[in-house]
Amino acid sequence: MTTSPQSETLSAETTYRRVMLKISGEALMGDQGFGLNPPTVERIAQEVKSVHDLGVEICMVIGGGNIFRGLQGSAQGMERTTADYMGMLATVMNALAMQSALEALNIHTRVISAITMNEVAEPYIRRRAVRHLEKKRVCIFAAGTGNPYFTTDTAATLRANEMKCEAIFKGTKVDGVYDKDPARHDDAKRYDVVSYDDVLAKRLGVMDASAIALARDNNLPIIVFSLDEPGGFRGILAGRGTYTKVQG
Repeated sequence: MTTSPQSETLSAETTYRRVMLKISGEALMGDQGFGLNPPTVERIAQEVKSVHDLGVEICMVIGGGNIFRGLQGSAQGMERTTADYMGMLATVMNALAMQSALEALNIHTRVISAITMNEVAEPYIRRRAVRHLEKKRVCIFAAGTGNPYFTTDTAATLRANEMKCEAIFKGTKVDGVYDKDPARHDDAKRYDVVSYDDVLAKRLGVMDASAIALARDNNLPIIVFSLDEPGGFRGILAGRGTYTKVQG
């Protein structure tokens, strides 16, 4: 007898039942300076699959900076609202690429866009998205919040709260939050745990201020880890590996 997706049990390897994975668009570039690197997208999809195999329900938000960044377009003279909408479209392209990579691994996904584009993505309806998660589908939220002036960090925190995720996992190129840029300072020190208020006061650059404040107000922990570490995502869900936890 086959089991339904709803009957899948959570592995004893993790206590997390539903999480948000936030990654930047730049994470999909690999060693390129622009665009998508298919082997890199496939590698990240494998990381997501390894966690999905534990029975964890997964939401994702991917930035668009590898294709177009609204703030940079605005700085170069483009009208800010137009530039931000272009950045939102870039996130949809990245979401579709990740969907393709995940479904090649037999992981059912839904791309859910804050901007209506029915031919390529579902519109965002909270109850429908929750149902997808209950059916063990990976939900990739695209187009940010659907509003200019808000980053994909804020979108990830908003959707994580709406989906009642237990934590946000922020995949970066470094293995946590440091008191200064570890690429420039050999004496940079990594935090094991840091408070929301310290992140804001010390401008540690985990996420933008709106995202941190929204996480703080809803007591939603943010776990910062290296996406370049093979097996890192799954390991950290099991309490292993190196990371920084942002909490109250």
